Amino acid sequence: MPEQHRGPERNDSAPAPRTHPHVRVAVIGSGFGGLGAAIRLRREGVEDFVVLERAGSVGGAWRDNDYPGCACDIPSHLYSFSFAPHPHWPRTFSGQEHIRGYLEHLTDAHRIRPRLRLHHELTRARWDPARLRWELTTTGGSLTADLVVSATGPLSDPKVPEVPGLDSFPGEVFHSARWNHDHDLRGARIAVVGTGASAVQFVPEIQPDAARLTLFQRTPPWVLPRRDRATSGLERRLHRLLPLTIRMRRSALWGVRELQTYAFTRQTRLLQVVERAARRHLADAVADPVLRAALTPDYRLGCKRILLSNTYYPALARPNVEVIGAGLAEVRGDTLVAADGTEARADVIVFGTGFRVTEPPVAERVTGIDGRTLAEHWQHGMHALRGTTIHGFPNWLTIIGPNTGLGSSSMTLVIEAQLAYLADYLRRLDALGGAGAPVALVPRASAVHAWNAMVQRRLARTVWHTGGCRSWYVDAGGRNTTVWPGTTTEFRTATRRVDLREYEVLRPAPPAAGQLP
Repeated sequence: MPEQHRGPERNDSAPAPRTHPHVRVAVIGSGFGGLGAAIRLRREGVEDFVVLERAGSVGGAWRDNDYPGCACDIPSHLYSFSFAPHPHWPRTFSGQEHIRGYLEHLTDAHRIRPRLRLHHELTRARWDPARLRWELTTTGGSLTADLVVSATGPLSDPKVPEVPGLDSFPGEVFHSARWNHDHDLRGARIAVVGTGASAVQFVPEIQPDAARLTLFQRTPPWVLPRRDRATSGLERRLHRLLPLTIRMRRSALWGVRELQTYAFTRQTRLLQVVERAARRHLADAVADPVLRAALTPDYRLGCKRILLSNTYYPALARPNVEVIGAGLAEVRGDTLVAADGTEARADVIVFGTGFRVTEPPVAERVTGIDGRTLAEHWQHGMHALRGTTIHGFPNWLTIIGPNTGLGSSSMTLVIEAQLAYLADYLRRLDALGGAGAPVALVPRASAVHAWNAMVQRRLARTVWHTGGCRSWYVDAGGRNTTVWPGTTTEFRTATRRVDLREYEVLRPAPPAAGQLP
């Protein structure tokens, strides 16, 4: 780490302070958020930046999650950037490999690759109050930056529950986000733990080859039909020749999801219509009344993430599948014991148990003004001003920060709104800094409190609070720190400009009497 500046005293026998490369902006992560930030910086004329990536390639969650059947549950033309439309999506809901290909294309088309620092995982970030900059230590070296854009993403670090006896399991164990493609699942007794979005996608893919598949289900999800199809050559040619048609299609998709958000946040009774469709979808696929009852949710649709699949229910109805309606409680050798006492033997355990969303690991590595880590600041729940900036952490912007998640629309819409906020933030720094003088902005505690009080007040009437479920949107303290309680239009309006009244302006301390500036 660079030595801290200690004033004018001189010691010729002491080693010279280490110097590290300095950039104006350091971006952490190269998924949608990180690449979007890099592209926006270029559009704003900022060339002095790097993108720090812990892996060996770009892609973020769409690089790491390559389990069988991995795909997006948002239509492709909405799950892409408005400034980078893609006429060649092969399906209306594209798979992981095509989304990752889109991100690789963005990296090349916008000349981001020279700015990438692969295998540079952030291990420590410390704010230097004397020089008004961040000191960053990575697995690939150290550097300093005037401003940091954290785009590590909420779906980047898998969450595996602590199960007694798991360490003694003699077979293969892995999480869906770290799929072991080298292990042959054919003829194996497979135990799947969890029924979230990944399990709904990979279970139908691995079920046909399994000797036995046992699904440990704590809570059944609401599942709707997946209206997916291959896009025709005519569609792709039309979109390529007339880009306006992509914008029209995207606008229509966006409008429908704005209406869905209205049902989630203000008129939850409208969700009853969708619930009836989901029950019909289940009844059409599962004839066994006992299994159908086990797969029927007892909470309001939308309280947990709504899943899309045409193959999940048929897979669970196959003879080689058993659904255990309780979570995994204990492992005894190759025997798995559910919370209700049911036992099942397995050769492989696959966890589809989600991610560390409400306790992001990167927060443990970031130290702010007062010497405390971000994790310590967030010990009672994540909070940020407009989901982007954090009290006590100057010039640190988080893409997909607290309460920016969506229950029914594309996260690229939120990311683009935050990128507009980033651009205005940089303009404000330029205006305040004058002739290159160091300057930083840090949100006032009162502004962060007011913003989050408003968010929590609005969340109280949404389906995520009134729907009668326990979801990963809610942290250990029972606070929803994940979801945005409004439309993407409202979020875009809220992040259009930086309001300096919500910030303190930090400048270097004036030199002491008799000290050279």
